[in-house]
Amino acid sequence: MDWASLGLAAATASTSGINLYATVLTLGLLQRANWLQLPGEWGLLGETWILALAAALFVIEFFADKIPYIDSIWDGIHTFIRIPAGGLLMASAFADLDPGMRLAAGLVGGSLALTTHSAKATARLAANASPEPFSNIILSVVEDVVAVSLLGLAATYPWLAALALGILLAVCIVIIVTLFKFTKKVFSKFSDISRQAAIPGGGHKL
Repeated sequence: MDWASLGLAAATASTSGINLYATVLTLGLLQRANWLQLPGEWGLLGETWILALAAALFVIEFFADKIPYIDSIWDGIHTFIRIPAGGLLMASAFADLDPGMRLAAGLVGGSLALTTHSAKATARLAANASPEPFSNIILSVVEDVVAVSLLGLAATYPWLAALALGILLAVCIVIIVTLFKFTKKVFSKFSDISRQAAIPGGGHKL
């Protein structure tokens, strides 16, 4: 595998944690348009039924991702989808290597998807703490643009994409660390409300 394909695989695993369906759809369309030769076993992404399924799921996520609280529920469900998919996509890009290397690639890909997904989910929890819905819409649009743009860079300017990916991962880590305490407070607040609701009279003292 050459460095360009390696960079594309890393970028794909990372964007899978942000928007898996936009990632699959973008790669498939790039191959169908003959703008990109996908590595390893990724040729399947250009199949019509894969493109149709990815497009349908992308449309659903496009709207779900912009509704406060629904977006966090969606992210919670996709914790079990985006991260394994990121690992699987990166491992399948190494089809010509031995099983040990493919396993290592899968672990790296899953870790990259975990990093970006965690930052996305954490930022959404913080946004949902605000009373207005516009931050969710802005975040969703930015996420989609970042995912598609990074894949486009990886397909055309691999070294520039590597720099952009490094910046993206650094920003994700900063978001996770910065907002970690905030999200703990949010969960603690919801936990307190739930406990009070379970007490007769709403937990108010007489």
